[in-house]
Amino acid sequence: LYYQVLNFAMIVSSALMIWKGLIVVTGSESPIVVVLSGSMEPAFHRGDLLFLTNFHNDPIKAGEIVVFKVEGRDIPIVHRVIKVHAKETGYIKFLTKGDNNEVDDRGLYKEGQNWLEKKDVVGRARGFLPYVGMVTIVMNDYPKFK
Repeated sequence: LYYQVLNFAMIVSSALMIWKGLIVVTGSESPIVVVLSGSMEPAFHRGDLLFLTNFHNDPIKAGEIVVFKVEGRDIPIVHRVIKVHAKETGYIKFLTKGDNNEVDDRGLYKEGQNWLEKKDVVGRARGFLPYVGMVTIVMNDYPKFK
C-alpha cells in the first residue's frame, strides 16, 4: 500500500511539473485549452485542443487567433483578431470576432470596454489537435460522467 501511494504521488507530481514547465516554456498561463463552442467554425470545432504561446514581445496582428479572458467571465474565449490599433509607444488595443459569429465581440467584453489589451490575452493559437478535448466537453455537458 505504501508503494502504491508513493507511486501515485510521483505520477501526480510529475504531471504538475510538466504542466508548470509548459507554462514557463510557452509564456502562457494556460498552454493548452479546449474549444468549447462553435463560434470559430470552420477553423476550429468544439472539442479541438489548442496549443498556445504568449510571448509578450510578439506583436498582435489582425487575423491571428487569440485566447483571452474578460473580466467577470471565468472561461477564456477563443476568437480571431479583426482590428488592431497600435501606438508608437507600443500600446496596442484590438478587437476580436468569432469566425462563425455575425458581429464582433464588443458585446462579450465588460461593460464600457470596446477593445482588448495585451493584458487580456491568455495565449495565441500555434497548433491544434482535432476533437481530442471532447472528453472535457462531455464532462461539462453531462456531469453524471464525472
